Amino acid sequence: MNKKYLNIELYFWLLFLVSSLIFIFFPQIDLFVTDLFYDGADFPLKGTWAEKFFYFSVEPLIITFALFFLAIFAYNFFTKKSVLNVNAKVVLYLLLVLGLAPGLIVNATLKDNWGRARPAQVLEFGGIKEFTPAFIPSNQGGYSFSSGHTAAAFSLLGFALLAHKRRNLWIGLALTYGVFVSLARMSSGGHFLSDVVTSFFIVYIFTYIIYGFMMKKDT
Repeated sequence: MNKKYLNIELYFWLLFLVSSLIFIFFPQIDLFVTDLFYDGADFPLKGTWAEKFFYFSVEPLIITFALFFLAIFAYNFFTKKSVLNVNAKVVLYLLLVLGLAPGLIVNATLKDNWGRARPAQVLEFGGIKEFTPAFIPSNQGGYSFSSGHTAAAFSLLGFALLAHKRRNLWIGLALTYGVFVSLARMSSGGHFLSDVVTSFFIVYIFTYIIYGFMMKKDT
């Protein structure tokens, strides 16, 4: 029987802890994975149609989903109907999902203050800055840790959890999209593996915590 803490399975908390410790004590993993995308002079996948698609699709996709749910909420509010059960609580839930983990924690707290240089900026990959491990504050003036695009992409999980039909399918699609966005960011020299993995864990954990407190009894 899997024990849950704040609506998160114990094994998932342990996975986050173990992965974080691995990235801290074995930072060469980041360099090894990044080197897979580096040809000795540049990141050849940067600027390809696939990399651009996943990089530029995140914001429009989130805005589209958000506006869709707001439109349904407005319709339900004025017509006194309950299409897809979208009410004020659902809107608040989505605001918290999108604002807390991707916005406040990843971007405002980590990304804007940690100072970690991006892969393309460090000496090992043609830059002039020093490589530093994940979770360790740096004075490099970079914005690598953790990945804002990855956090935003995985935040689509919050929408998927609201599905009443084919819920697992929507969750799978949201997570798959997040993985592809993560690969796009790594392949272009924008983020290390630890950057995207950390963003995934943060968003996943806080999304399920918020869902557990606000929405679980309604589904």
